[in-house]
Amino acid sequence: MPAGFQQLGGEILTGTFVLSVFTAVLGSLEFGYNIGVINAPQKIIEQEYNATWVHRYGEPIPAGTLTSLWSLSVAIFSIGGMLSSSCVGFVSEWLGRRKAMLINNMFAFIGGSLMGLSKLCRSYEMLILGRFIIGAYCGLASGLTPMYVGEIAPTSLRGALGTLHQLAIVTGILIAQVLGLESLLGVEDLWPILLGLAVVPAVFQMALLPFCPESPRFLYIVRCQEHQAKRGLRRLTGRQDVSSMLVEMKEEKRKMDMERKVSILELFRSPLYRQPIIISILLQLSQQLSGINAIFYYSTSIFMKAGVQSPVYATIGAGVVNCAFTVVSLFLIERMGRRTLHMLGLGGMCICAVIMTTALALLDSIPWMSYISMLAIFGFVAFFEIGPGPIPWFFVAELFSQGPRPAAMAVAGFSNWTANFIIGMCFQYVAELCGPYTFLIFAALLLFFLIFTFFRVPETRGKTFDQIGASFHQDSAGMMDSMNMELGKPSTELDYLGENSSCLKSDGTAHSLE
Repeated sequence: MPAGFQQLGGEILTGTFVLSVFTAVLGSLEFGYNIGVINAPQKIIEQEYNATWVHRYGEPIPAGTLTSLWSLSVAIFSIGGMLSSSCVGFVSEWLGRRKAMLINNMFAFIGGSLMGLSKLCRSYEMLILGRFIIGAYCGLASGLTPMYVGEIAPTSLRGALGTLHQLAIVTGILIAQVLGLESLLGVEDLWPILLGLAVVPAVFQMALLPFCPESPRFLYIVRCQEHQAKRGLRRLTGRQDVSSMLVEMKEEKRKMDMERKVSILELFRSPLYRQPIIISILLQLSQQLSGINAIFYYSTSIFMKAGVQSPVYATIGAGVVNCAFTVVSLFLIERMGRRTLHMLGLGGMCICAVIMTTALALLDSIPWMSYISMLAIFGFVAFFEIGPGPIPWFFVAELFSQGPRPAAMAVAGFSNWTANFIIGMCFQYVAELCGPYTFLIFAALLLFFLIFTFFRVPETRGKTFDQIGASFHQDSAGMMDSMNMELGKPSTELDYLGENSSCLKSDGTAHSLE
Protein backbone atom coordinates (compact mmCIF):
# COMPACT_ATOMS: atom_id res chain seq x y z
CA MET A 1 0.00 0.00 0.00
CA PRO A 2 1.46 3.41 -0.91
CA ALA A 3 2.86 5.58 1.84
CA GLY A 4 0.34 8.05 3.20
CA PHE A 5 -2.61 5.70 2.65
CA GLN A 6 -4.58 3.83 5.30
CA GLN A 7 -7.06 0.95 5.13
CA LEU A 8 -10.33 1.32 7.02
CA GLY A 9 -13.45 -0.79 6.56
CA GLY A 10 -12.26 -1.99 3.17
CA GLU A 11 -11.67 1.56 1.94
CA ILE A 12 -8.27 3.08 1.16
CA LEU A 13 -8.05 6.49 2.80
CA THR A 14 -5.44 9.02 1.77
CA GLY A 15 -3.61 11.27 4.16
CA THR A 16 -5.40 14.25 2.60
CA PHE A 17 -8.77 12.66 3.29
CA VAL A 18 -7.88 11.93 6.93
CA LEU A 19 -6.55 15.47 7.38
CA SER A 20 -9.72 16.95 5.85
CA VAL A 21 -12.05 15.01 8.16
CA PHE A 22 -9.93 15.77 11.24
CA THR A 23 -9.78 19.47 10.40
CA ALA A 24 -13.52 19.68 9.82
CA VAL A 25 -14.45 18.07 13.15
CA LEU A 26 -12.27 20.56 15.03
CA GLY A 27 -15.32 22.80 14.60
CA SER A 28 -17.41 20.16 16.38
CA LEU A 29 -14.84 20.04 19.22
CA GLU A 30 -15.20 23.81 19.58
CA PHE A 31 -18.99 23.39 19.59
CA GLY A 32 -18.87 20.86 22.43
CA TYR A 33 -16.35 22.85 24.46
CA ASN A 34 -18.63 25.89 24.49
CA ILE A 35 -21.63 23.77 25.51
CA GLY A 36 -19.83 22.47 28.59
CA VAL A 37 -17.54 25.35 29.58
CA ILE A 38 -20.15 27.63 31.16
CA ASN A 39 -21.52 25.19 33.75
CA ALA A 40 -18.61 24.54 36.12
CA PRO A 41 -17.65 28.17 36.91
CA GLN A 42 -21.25 29.36 37.35
CA LYS A 43 -20.92 30.48 40.99
CA ILE A 44 -17.57 32.19 40.37
CA ILE A 45 -18.89 34.08 37.35
CA GLU A 46 -21.98 35.14 39.31
CA GLN A 47 -19.65 36.52 42.01
CA GLU A 48 -17.80 38.44 39.28
CA TYR A 49 -21.11 39.85 38.02
CA ASN A 50 -21.84 41.03 41.57
CA ALA A 51 -18.37 42.57 41.94
CA THR A 52 -18.80 44.44 38.66
CA TRP A 53 -22.22 45.71 39.78
CA VAL A 54 -20.78 46.93 43.10
CA HIS A 55 -17.91 48.66 41.25
CA ARG A 56 -20.39 50.47 39.01
CA TYR A 57 -23.27 51.24 41.36
CA GLY A 58 -21.82 50.90 44.86
CA GLU A 59 -24.32 48.25 46.00
CA PRO A 60 -24.79 44.45 45.61
CA ILE A 61 -26.62 43.23 42.53
CA PRO A 62 -30.31 42.36 43.16
CA ALA A 63 -30.94 38.61 43.20
CA GLY A 64 -33.48 38.80 40.37
CA THR A 65 -31.10 40.80 38.19
CA LEU A 66 -28.29 38.32 38.83
CA THR A 67 -30.55 35.40 37.88
CA SER A 68 -31.62 37.19 34.71
CA LEU A 69 -28.04 38.02 33.72
CA TRP A 70 -26.90 34.44 34.25
CA SER A 71 -29.88 33.00 32.37
CA LEU A 72 -29.11 35.37 29.50
CA SER A 73 -25.43 34.34 29.55
CA VAL A 74 -26.46 30.70 29.09
CA ALA A 75 -29.44 31.11 26.76
CA ILE A 76 -27.92 33.64 24.36
CA PHE A 77 -25.54 30.92 23.15
CA SER A 78 -28.54 29.06 21.75
CA ILE A 79 -30.01 32.26 20.28
CA GLY A 80 -26.78 32.84 18.36
CA GLY A 81 -26.88 29.24 17.16
CA MET A 82 -30.55 29.51 16.10
CA LEU A 83 -29.90 32.60 14.00
CA SER A 84 -26.72 31.42 12.30
CA SER A 85 -27.92 27.84 11.67
CA SER A 86 -30.73 29.25 9.52
CA CYS A 87 -28.03 30.76 7.27
CA VAL A 88 -26.06 27.54 6.71
CA GLY A 89 -27.56 26.94 3.27
CA PHE A 90 -26.87 30.44 1.98
CA VAL A 91 -23.37 30.67 3.45
CA SER A 92 -22.27 27.21 2.25
CA GLU A 93 -23.45 27.97 -1.30
CA TRP A 94 -22.02 31.49 -1.39
CA LEU A 95 -18.59 30.77 0.06
CA GLY A 96 -18.26 27.03 -0.43
CA ARG A 97 -17.95 24.46 2.35
CA ARG A 98 -14.25 24.93 3.08
CA LYS A 99 -14.12 28.73 2.88
CA ALA A 100 -17.28 28.99 4.99
CA MET A 101 -15.61 26.92 7.75
CA LEU A 102 -12.48 29.06 7.44
CA ILE A 103 -14.27 32.39 7.75
CA ASN A 104 -16.57 31.05 10.47
CA ASN A 105 -13.53 30.74 12.73
CA MET A 106 -13.45 34.52 12.96
CA PHE A 107 -16.63 34.30 15.05
CA ALA A 108 -14.91 31.82 17.38
CA PHE A 109 -11.85 34.04 17.70
CA ILE A 110 -13.88 37.19 18.41
CA GLY A 111 -16.27 35.44 20.80
CA GLY A 112 -13.50 33.66 22.73
CA SER A 113 -11.50 36.87 23.02
CA LEU A 114 -14.48 38.83 24.35
CA MET A 115 -15.19 36.18 27.00
CA GLY A 116 -11.53 35.87 27.98
CA LEU A 117 -11.10 39.63 28.42
CA SER A 118 -14.43 40.30 30.17
CA LYS A 119 -12.99 40.07 33.71
CA LEU A 120 -10.08 42.35 32.88
CA CYS A 121 -12.47 44.94 31.43
CA ARG A 122 -15.00 44.50 34.27
CA SER A 123 -17.76 43.92 31.72
CA TYR A 124 -20.36 41.19 31.91
CA GLU A 125 -21.73 42.65 28.66
CA MET A 126 -18.54 41.44 26.94
CA LEU A 127 -19.07 37.91 28.26
CA ILE A 128 -22.71 37.85 27.15
CA LEU A 129 -21.83 39.25 23.70
CA GLY A 130 -18.99 36.72 23.44
CA ARG A 131 -21.41 33.88 24.22
CA PHE A 132 -23.74 35.14 21.49
CA ILE A 133 -20.96 35.33 18.89
CA ILE A 134 -19.52 31.92 19.82
CA GLY A 135 -23.08 30.56 19.58
CA ALA A 136 -23.29 31.96 16.05
CA TYR A 137 -20.05 30.12 15.25
CA CYS A 138 -21.43 26.86 16.64
CA GLY A 139 -24.69 27.22 14.72
CA LEU A 140 -22.79 27.40 11.42
CA ALA A 141 -20.34 24.66 12.43
CA SER A 142 -23.20 22.29 13.35
CA GLY A 143 -24.32 22.40 9.71
CA LEU A 144 -21.07 22.91 7.80
CA THR A 145 -19.11 20.08 9.42
CA PRO A 146 -21.51 17.16 8.71
CA MET A 147 -22.23 18.62 5.26
CA TYR A 148 -18.56 18.71 4.26
CA VAL A 149 -17.69 15.33 5.78
CA GLY A 150 -20.77 13.69 4.24
CA GLU A 151 -19.92 15.00 0.77
CA ILE A 152 -16.32 13.75 0.74
CA ALA A 153 -16.89 10.45 2.62
CA PRO A 154 -17.12 7.02 0.92
CA THR A 155 -20.61 5.52 1.18
CA SER A 156 -19.42 2.53 3.23
CA LEU A 157 -17.90 4.87 5.85
CA ARG A 158 -20.36 7.76 5.67
CA GLY A 159 -22.10 6.81 8.90
CA ALA A 160 -18.94 6.11 10.88
CA LEU A 161 -17.30 9.33 9.73
CA GLY A 162 -20.53 11.24 10.37
CA THR A 163 -20.41 9.96 13.96
CA LEU A 164 -17.05 11.73 14.40
CA HIS A 165 -19.00 15.02 14.51
CA GLN A 166 -20.81 13.87 17.65
CA LEU A 167 -17.66 12.29 19.10
CA ALA A 168 -15.86 15.61 18.79
CA ILE A 169 -18.80 17.42 20.44
CA VAL A 170 -18.87 15.14 23.48
CA THR A 171 -15.06 15.20 23.69
CA GLY A 172 -15.23 18.99 23.78
CA ILE A 173 -17.85 18.84 26.55
CA LEU A 174 -15.65 16.47 28.57
CA ILE A 175 -12.54 18.64 28.11
CA ALA A 176 -14.49 21.68 29.32
CA GLN A 177 -15.78 19.77 32.36
CA VAL A 178 -12.29 18.59 33.33
CA LEU A 179 -10.64 21.99 32.82
CA GLY A 180 -13.45 23.57 34.83
CA LEU A 181 -12.50 21.69 38.00
CA GLU A 182 -11.44 23.88 40.92
CA SER A 183 -8.06 22.16 40.91
CA LEU A 184 -7.47 23.40 37.34
CA LEU A 185 -9.09 26.50 35.81
CA GLY A 186 -12.40 26.66 37.70
CA VAL A 187 -11.17 29.28 40.17
CA GLU A 188 -11.65 33.03 40.56
CA ASP A 189 -8.46 34.14 38.81
CA LEU A 190 -8.38 31.57 36.00
CA TRP A 191 -11.96 31.26 34.73
CA PRO A 192 -11.35 33.87 31.96
CA ILE A 193 -8.63 31.55 30.60
CA LEU A 194 -11.13 28.66 30.71
CA LEU A 195 -13.56 30.64 28.53
CA GLY A 196 -10.83 32.12 26.34
CA LEU A 197 -9.44 28.69 25.43
CA ALA A 198 -12.34 28.48 22.98
CA VAL A 199 -10.05 30.16 20.44
CA VAL A 200 -7.56 27.25 20.39
CA PRO A 201 -9.52 24.81 18.13
CA ALA A 202 -10.36 27.74 15.86
CA VAL A 203 -6.69 28.65 15.46
CA PHE A 204 -5.80 25.05 14.57
CA GLN A 205 -8.65 24.78 12.08
CA MET A 206 -7.69 28.06 10.42
CA ALA A 207 -4.12 26.81 10.08
CA LEU A 208 -5.09 23.41 8.60
CA LEU A 209 -8.04 24.22 6.31
CA PRO A 210 -5.86 25.70 3.52
CA PHE A 211 -4.31 22.22 3.13
CA CYS A 212 -7.75 20.56 2.68
CA PRO A 213 -9.57 20.37 -0.67
CA GLU A 214 -13.01 21.81 -1.26
CA SER A 215 -15.85 19.29 -1.68
CA PRO A 216 -15.54 17.99 -5.28
CA ARG A 217 -19.32 17.60 -5.50
CA PHE A 218 -19.77 21.26 -4.61
CA LEU A 219 -17.06 22.39 -7.01
CA TYR A 220 -18.46 20.52 -9.99
CA ILE A 221 -22.22 20.60 -9.47
CA VAL A 222 -22.60 24.08 -7.94
CA ARG A 223 -19.55 26.00 -9.20
CA CYS A 224 -19.04 24.22 -12.56
CA GLN A 225 -15.30 23.93 -11.88
CA GLU A 226 -14.51 20.57 -13.46
CA HIS A 227 -10.72 20.95 -13.31
CA GLN A 228 -10.77 21.87 -9.61
CA ALA A 229 -13.21 19.04 -8.85
CA LYS A 230 -10.92 16.52 -10.58
CA ARG A 231 -7.94 17.76 -8.61
CA GLY A 232 -9.89 17.44 -5.36
CA LEU A 233 -10.99 13.90 -6.26
CA ARG A 234 -7.39 12.90 -7.00
CA ARG A 235 -6.21 14.24 -3.64
CA LEU A 236 -9.06 12.59 -1.69
CA THR A 237 -9.04 9.20 -3.44
CA GLY A 238 -5.38 8.82 -4.45
CA ARG A 239 -6.41 7.94 -8.02
CA GLN A 240 -5.04 9.72 -11.06
CA ASP A 241 -7.85 8.73 -13.42
CA VAL A 242 -11.04 10.19 -12.00
CA SER A 243 -12.88 10.95 -15.26
CA SER A 244 -15.36 8.12 -14.72
CA MET A 245 -16.33 9.66 -11.37
CA LEU A 246 -17.67 12.79 -13.07
CA VAL A 247 -20.17 11.20 -15.46
CA GLU A 248 -23.08 10.95 -13.07
CA MET A 249 -22.13 14.31 -11.57
CA LYS A 250 -22.69 15.72 -15.05
CA GLU A 251 -26.11 14.09 -15.23
CA GLU A 252 -27.01 15.41 -11.81
CA LYS A 253 -25.84 18.88 -12.76
CA ARG A 254 -27.89 18.75 -15.97
CA LYS A 255 -31.02 17.96 -13.96
CA MET A 256 -30.24 20.66 -11.40
CA ASP A 257 -29.91 23.23 -14.20
CA MET A 258 -33.39 22.26 -15.43
CA GLU A 259 -35.12 22.72 -12.07
CA ARG A 260 -35.76 25.73 -9.92
CA LYS A 261 -33.39 26.43 -7.07
CA VAL A 262 -34.68 24.73 -3.93
CA SER A 263 -35.55 27.23 -1.20
CA ILE A 264 -36.51 26.48 2.37
CA LEU A 265 -40.19 27.05 1.52
CA GLU A 266 -39.90 24.69 -1.45
CA LEU A 267 -38.79 21.91 0.90
CA PHE A 268 -42.23 22.01 2.51
CA ARG A 269 -44.24 22.75 -0.63
CA SER A 270 -42.80 20.10 -2.92
CA PRO A 271 -44.02 16.50 -2.40
CA LEU A 272 -40.52 15.34 -3.40
CA TYR A 273 -38.97 16.93 -0.32
CA ARG A 274 -41.81 17.14 2.21
CA GLN A 275 -41.43 13.69 3.73
CA PRO A 276 -37.61 13.84 4.01
CA ILE A 277 -37.69 17.30 5.62
CA ILE A 278 -40.34 16.21 8.16
CA ILE A 279 -38.19 13.19 9.02
CA SER A 280 -35.14 15.44 9.34
CA ILE A 281 -36.91 17.85 11.69
CA LEU A 282 -38.32 15.09 13.91
CA LEU A 283 -34.92 13.36 14.11
CA GLN A 284 -33.40 16.64 15.34
CA LEU A 285 -36.25 17.04 17.84
CA SER A 286 -35.74 13.44 19.01
CA GLN A 287 -32.19 14.43 19.92
CA GLN A 288 -32.99 17.63 21.81
CA LEU A 289 -36.38 16.71 23.34
CA SER A 290 -35.05 13.37 24.60
CA GLY A 291 -34.06 15.03 27.86
CA ILE A 292 -30.32 14.73 27.34
CA ASN A 293 -29.72 18.47 27.60
CA ALA A 294 -31.63 18.46 30.88
CA ILE A 295 -28.99 15.99 32.08
CA PHE A 296 -26.13 18.11 30.69
CA TYR A 297 -27.40 21.46 31.97
CA TYR A 298 -28.50 20.32 35.42
CA SER A 299 -26.46 17.16 36.03
CA THR A 300 -24.78 18.54 39.15
CA SER A 301 -28.10 19.35 40.86
CA ILE A 302 -29.56 15.99 39.76
CA PHE A 303 -26.60 14.14 41.27
CA MET A 304 -26.92 16.18 44.47
CA LYS A 305 -30.58 15.17 44.74
CA ALA A 306 -29.46 11.60 44.18
CA GLY A 307 -27.24 11.90 47.25
CA VAL A 308 -23.85 11.95 45.50
CA GLN A 309 -21.13 13.43 47.73
CA SER A 310 -19.00 14.87 44.86
CA PRO A 311 -21.49 15.63 42.09
CA VAL A 312 -18.94 17.38 39.87
CA TYR A 313 -16.96 14.14 39.49
CA ALA A 314 -20.16 12.21 38.79
CA THR A 315 -20.88 14.72 36.04
CA ILE A 316 -17.44 14.12 34.57
CA GLY A 317 -18.12 10.39 34.83
CA ALA A 318 -21.24 10.93 32.73
CA GLY A 319 -19.02 12.80 30.24
CA VAL A 320 -16.66 9.82 30.04
CA VAL A 321 -19.64 7.51 29.39
CA ASN A 322 -20.71 10.02 26.75
CA CYS A 323 -17.42 9.72 24.86
CA ALA A 324 -17.06 5.95 25.31
CA PHE A 325 -20.46 5.09 23.84
CA THR A 326 -20.02 7.53 20.97
CA VAL A 327 -16.98 5.44 20.03
CA VAL A 328 -19.15 2.31 20.35
CA SER A 329 -21.66 3.90 17.99
CA LEU A 330 -18.88 4.70 15.52
CA PHE A 331 -18.11 0.99 15.15
CA LEU A 332 -21.76 -0.17 15.17
CA ILE A 333 -23.24 2.38 12.78
CA GLU A 334 -22.20 0.61 9.56
CA ARG A 335 -22.96 -2.87 10.94
CA MET A 336 -26.38 -2.38 12.51
CA GLY A 337 -27.58 0.62 10.52
CA ARG A 338 -28.81 4.09 11.40
CA ARG A 339 -32.48 3.23 11.88
CA THR A 340 -31.80 0.23 14.15
CA LEU A 341 -29.33 2.11 16.35
CA HIS A 342 -31.63 5.13 16.59
CA MET A 343 -34.53 2.96 17.76
CA LEU A 344 -32.27 1.08 20.19
CA GLY A 345 -31.10 4.37 21.66
CA LEU A 346 -34.61 5.83 21.96
CA GLY A 347 -35.98 2.65 23.54
CA GLY A 348 -33.11 2.41 26.03
CA MET A 349 -33.45 6.07 27.01
CA CYS A 350 -37.20 5.65 27.52
CA ILE A 351 -36.64 2.73 29.92
CA CYS A 352 -33.86 4.61 31.77
CA ALA A 353 -36.11 7.68 32.12
CA VAL A 354 -38.82 5.59 33.79
CA ILE A 355 -36.25 3.94 36.11
CA MET A 356 -34.74 7.36 36.94
CA THR A 357 -38.16 8.78 37.80
CA THR A 358 -38.99 5.80 40.03
CA ALA A 359 -35.64 5.98 41.82
CA LEU A 360 -35.85 9.75 42.45
CA ALA A 361 -39.45 9.44 43.70
CA LEU A 362 -38.49 6.71 46.19
CA LEU A 363 -35.17 8.29 47.23
CA ASP A 364 -36.44 9.77 50.53
CA SER A 365 -37.85 6.45 51.75
CA ILE A 366 -35.23 4.12 50.20
CA PRO A 367 -31.72 5.69 50.40
CA TRP A 368 -30.02 3.09 48.19
CA MET A 369 -32.19 4.30 45.31
CA SER A 370 -29.51 6.96 44.80
CA TYR A 371 -27.32 4.30 43.20
CA ILE A 372 -30.17 3.21 40.91
CA SER A 373 -30.75 6.80 39.82
CA MET A 374 -27.04 7.22 39.05
CA LEU A 375 -26.99 4.03 36.98
CA ALA A 376 -30.12 5.22 35.17
CA ILE A 377 -28.44 8.53 34.34
CA PHE A 378 -25.33 6.77 33.00
CA GLY A 379 -27.54 4.39 31.01
CA PHE A 380 -29.56 7.33 29.67
CA VAL A 381 -26.37 9.02 28.44
CA ALA A 382 -25.00 5.76 26.98
CA PHE A 383 -28.15 5.00 24.96
CA PHE A 384 -28.24 8.61 23.75
CA GLU A 385 -24.78 8.31 22.25
CA ILE A 386 -25.59 4.97 20.62
CA GLY A 387 -28.34 6.50 18.48
CA PRO A 388 -30.05 9.88 18.99
CA GLY A 389 -26.76 11.68 19.68
CA PRO A 390 -24.75 11.15 16.48
CA ILE A 391 -27.29 9.98 13.91
CA PRO A 392 -29.53 13.05 13.31
CA TRP A 393 -26.54 15.29 12.47
CA PHE A 394 -25.43 13.39 9.36
CA PHE A 395 -28.73 11.68 8.50
CA VAL A 396 -30.07 14.90 6.96
CA ALA A 397 -27.15 15.06 4.52
CA GLU A 398 -27.95 11.50 3.45
CA LEU A 399 -31.64 12.15 2.80
CA PHE A 400 -31.14 15.06 0.41
CA SER A 401 -29.40 15.61 -2.92
CA GLN A 402 -26.83 18.28 -3.69
CA GLY A 403 -29.48 20.85 -4.63
CA PRO A 404 -31.78 20.85 -1.57
CA ARG A 405 -29.12 19.69 0.92
CA PRO A 406 -27.95 23.16 2.10
CA ALA A 407 -31.52 24.37 2.68
CA ALA A 408 -32.39 21.11 4.45
CA MET A 409 -29.33 21.41 6.70
CA ALA A 410 -30.40 24.96 7.59
CA VAL A 411 -33.94 23.85 8.53
CA ALA A 412 -32.69 20.87 10.53
CA GLY A 413 -30.07 22.94 12.33
CA PHE A 414 -32.59 25.66 13.19
CA SER A 415 -34.97 23.00 14.55
CA ASN A 416 -32.19 21.51 16.68
CA TRP A 417 -31.08 24.85 18.13
CA THR A 418 -34.65 26.01 18.77
CA ALA A 419 -35.44 22.84 20.72
CA ASN A 420 -32.14 23.25 22.59
CA PHE A 421 -33.12 26.79 23.58
CA ILE A 422 -36.62 25.74 24.70
CA ILE A 423 -35.26 22.94 26.91
CA GLY A 424 -32.61 25.21 28.42
CA MET A 425 -35.17 27.89 29.29
CA CYS A 426 -38.07 25.69 30.41
CA PHE A 427 -36.59 22.63 32.11
CA GLN A 428 -35.87 24.29 35.46
CA TYR A 429 -39.46 25.56 35.73
CA VAL A 430 -40.90 22.19 34.68
CA ALA A 431 -38.62 20.42 37.18
CA GLU A 432 -39.86 22.67 40.01
CA LEU A 433 -43.46 22.00 38.97
CA CYS A 434 -43.24 18.23 38.39
CA GLY A 435 -40.46 17.26 40.79
CA PRO A 436 -39.12 13.71 40.30
CA TYR A 437 -41.75 13.00 37.65
CA THR A 438 -40.19 15.41 35.13
CA PHE A 439 -38.52 12.65 33.15
CA LEU A 440 -41.84 10.91 32.55
CA ILE A 441 -42.53 13.73 30.08
CA PHE A 442 -39.31 12.87 28.27
CA ALA A 443 -40.19 9.16 28.42
CA ALA A 444 -43.47 9.89 26.62
CA LEU A 445 -41.66 11.96 23.98
CA LEU A 446 -39.07 9.21 23.51
CA LEU A 447 -41.82 6.65 22.99
CA PHE A 448 -43.42 8.88 20.35
CA PHE A 449 -40.10 9.32 18.50
CA LEU A 450 -39.48 5.56 18.68
CA ILE A 451 -42.85 4.82 17.05
CA PHE A 452 -42.26 7.48 14.41
CA THR A 453 -38.80 6.10 13.57
CA PHE A 454 -40.19 2.55 13.28
CA PHE A 455 -42.92 3.52 10.82
CA ARG A 456 -41.47 6.46 8.87
CA VAL A 457 -37.65 6.53 8.87
CA PRO A 458 -35.85 4.54 6.14
CA GLU A 459 -32.54 2.74 6.55
CA THR A 460 -29.68 4.43 4.64
CA ARG A 461 -26.74 2.20 5.56
CA GLY A 462 -24.59 1.32 2.56
CA LYS A 463 -27.01 2.93 0.09
CA THR A 464 -26.28 5.45 -2.61
CA PHE A 465 -28.29 8.63 -2.74
CA ASP A 466 -30.26 7.00 -5.60
CA GLN A 467 -31.37 4.15 -3.37
CA ILE A 468 -32.19 6.45 -0.43
CA GLY A 469 -34.31 8.65 -2.67
CA ALA A 470 -36.10 5.61 -4.11
CA SER A 471 -37.31 4.65 -0.63
CA PHE A 472 -39.45 7.82 -0.68
CA HIS A 473 -40.83 7.16 -4.16
CA GLN A 474 -41.51 3.44 -4.31
CA ASP A 475 -44.76 4.02 -6.18
CA SER A 476 -42.78 4.60 -9.37
CA ALA A 477 -41.85 1.34 -11.10
CA GLY A 478 -39.19 3.08 -13.15
CA MET A 479 -37.52 4.38 -10.04
CA MET A 480 -37.55 0.97 -8.46
CA ASP A 481 -35.95 -0.52 -11.59
CA SER A 482 -33.24 2.08 -11.37
CA MET A 483 -32.67 1.26 -7.72
CA ASN A 484 -32.34 -2.44 -8.50
CA MET A 485 -29.79 -1.67 -11.21
CA GLU A 486 -27.76 0.24 -8.64
CA LEU A 487 -27.58 -2.58 -6.09
CA GLY A 488 -24.61 -4.26 -7.74
CA LYS A 489 -22.42 -1.16 -7.85
CA PRO A 490 -19.26 -0.60 -5.76
CA SER A 491 -19.61 0.60 -2.21
CA THR A 492 -17.79 3.92 -2.46
CA GLU A 493 -19.92 6.94 -3.19
CA LEU A 494 -17.40 8.33 -5.64
CA ASP A 495 -17.33 4.96 -7.45
CA TYR A 496 -21.01 5.38 -8.26
CA LEU A 497 -20.31 8.55 -10.17
CA GLY A 498 -20.38 7.56 -13.78
CA GLU A 499 -22.47 4.43 -14.12
CA ASN A 500 -26.09 3.81 -15.10
CA SER A 501 -27.73 7.20 -14.69
CA SER A 502 -31.36 6.78 -13.83
CA CYS A 503 -34.36 9.02 -13.42
CA LEU A 504 -33.09 9.66 -9.88
CA LYS A 505 -30.39 12.09 -9.02
CA SER A 506 -27.19 10.42 -7.84
CA ASP A 507 -27.91 11.64 -4.37
CA GLY A 508 -31.47 10.53 -4.14
CA THR A 509 -33.96 13.17 -5.31
CA ALA A 510 -36.52 11.84 -7.77
CA HIS A 511 -37.34 13.54 -11.07
CA SER A 512 -39.41 12.53 -14.06
CA LEU A 513 -37.82 12.12 -17.49
CA GLU A 514 -40.30 14.37 -19.22
